[in-house]
Amino acid sequence: MIPVYPYVGQETMCTPQPIAFPPQHQPVQPGLESLMRPRPISENPEYRGSGKLQGKVAIVTGGDSGIGRAVAIAFAKEGADLVIPYLWETSDALETKRRIEELGQRCLPLQIDLRLKQNCEAVVRETLRCFGRLDVLVNNHAVQYPQKSIAAISEAQLYQTFQTNIFPFFFMVQAALPHLKPGSTIINTASITAYQGHKELIDYSATKGAIVTFTRSLALSLIDCGIRVNAVAPGSVWTPLIPASFSAREVSVFGTDAPIKRAAQPFELAPAYVYLASDDSSFTIGETLHVNGGAMVTA
Repeated sequence: MIPVYPYVGQETMCTPQPIAFPPQHQPVQPGLESLMRPRPISENPEYRGSGKLQGKVAIVTGGDSGIGRAVAIAFAKEGADLVIPYLWETSDALETKRRIEELGQRCLPLQIDLRLKQNCEAVVRETLRCFGRLDVLVNNHAVQYPQKSIAAISEAQLYQTFQTNIFPFFFMVQAALPHLKPGSTIINTASITAYQGHKELIDYSATKGAIVTFTRSLALSLIDCGIRVNAVAPGSVWTPLIPASFSAREVSVFGTDAPIKRAAQPFELAPAYVYLASDDSSFTIGETLHVNGGAMVTA
């Protein structure tokens, strides 16, 4: 029996939040949500949209699963159409697409490798071909490869981590920028590791630190264009990247070291992205929202 923690503040929700997870491991990143036990909770059934993104089009990279899926569903509830680039997890992407369409919005899944600049340009090109506009860009994908020592980080791993976690953020912005108008928004997914570090995720943490500084600098660069740039720094979140990164033993205690004593479910991150994508955050520029279960961080 997995111990559970009730979702405080949503007494009407029938799904409790796990404190710990069954030991499990997936051999390939970014991992499949359909293989996880229990499945991540991507949607808060109590969430009711109010048209905050009505008529807008958003690209959410890694939108097939995890945080990206939760963000895509919340955006759809707020009236946005979605484009979700993903690497190879087609079954997860189609599941996300079905849910977005059930909510009455359109969804374009694109299986593509964003490490190549030309592919990022293709994503924007297909977005414009399909929907005719682009209003919100969420850079959200990542990989991580734990190592006990920096000496164990190979040259190949270092290139892989940086080419996946930060280069496409530049490429996607470069491709999207000519089509963004005043009022458009860019949201980058950073991490608590950018602030606290992680002794076994040195290269991953370095890319997340880069994303925080990228966000601040890009925000200053685009402020006169009326385009707002911000970031979200999650703590521990139950996504496919976790069983695809860590050992079964590490998964079994994942998130229990947080002050709240559990990992987040993806849906608990989604409202932060809705806030940053909508006019609610019109005076929020170059900031990083910390959604981490009570961990204290310093900028």
